[in-house]
This record gives sequence, C-alpha cells and structure tokens, in this order.
Amino acid sequence: MSRVHRANEPDIPGIVALNNRYSELGLTLKRTDAFVYAHLADYRVVRDADGGIIGCVALDEYSPSVVELISLAVSQDEQGVGHGKKLIVAAEQLARRRGYTEIFSVSFSDDLFLACGFEHAPLTDYPEKISRYEKIDRSELQVGEKHCFRKVLGARRSGAAPQRA
Repeated sequence: MSRVHRANEPDIPGIVALNNRYSELGLTLKRTDAFVYAHLADYRVVRDADGGIIGCVALDEYSPSVVELISLAVSQDEQGVGHGKKLIVAAEQLARRRGYTEIFSVSFSDDLFLACGFEHAPLTDYPEKISRYEKIDRSELQVGEKHCFRKVLGARRSGAAPQRA
C-alpha cells in the first residue's frame, strides 16, 4: 500500500520529470529543478517500491489564508488506484496544519476534486491566479475544460500565521 511522504532533495529529478510529462499536454505547468527545490517543503510524493516518484503534489501560497494545490500528477500506469486522492488529502492536511482557511486548484480532474469534497468556483474569485497565468502563459486562461475548485478549511486562529511543516 502506497504512502504519501514529504519530498526530499533526491526526489527533485523525479518530481520534475513526472510533472513535466503532463505539462506538454497542458495538464500541469512546467516546473524546473530550481522551482521544486525552492518549494521542497511544499511537495508531497508517492514512491514506488524502488523509491521512484509515481505521484506528486504541492502547495503554493497566495495569501496568509489562501493556498493553491499545484503540480498534482500521477504516473499514467499508476492512475485509478487512489494515489491522486491520497495526494490531495495530504496537501489539504498540510494546508490545515499551516493555518490556511481555503485551498483551491485549477484542473481538468473534476470527478477527483469533487470526490475529495471540493466545489466548483469561478476563477475570477482568484485574481492573483489570473495574474500569474498571464505572466506564465496566457493560453492557460483560454483552456475551456479546466475548472477551478475550492475547499474551505476553516477559520484561522486569531493572530496565527501560516507555519511551514
């Protein structure tokens, strides 16, 4: 049975390779080793029996209360067995531990996010995301099948700041 783990430095090439396998199809944004290294504490992974990366997900902060679930990817031959759900749950747990009150994602995977308790949300609710898309790749805004999903995680403790875990 696979478990979700915090990513570490030796995982970086595997995360980049898995993520970028889907970027050419427009399913993920292209990531570099430098990006993953800079966000290593934000990544969670599923490894195969040999330690290879078969699934990954990360968080990307937008504000002290809102975080985006990014870079969700599972190897094609490992899809359909629950890795995606486990990764989403792990990202949500990390977001809660860090004190975020809302998590959102932009994805083609409607059924998966809805099954994990997310709801559809208008992308216009996240103007910062639109601004980032415009800087990275304006074509991301024209992709018709991608939907925005959100989940409210609860109220932030008074005066509490997000914590890195």
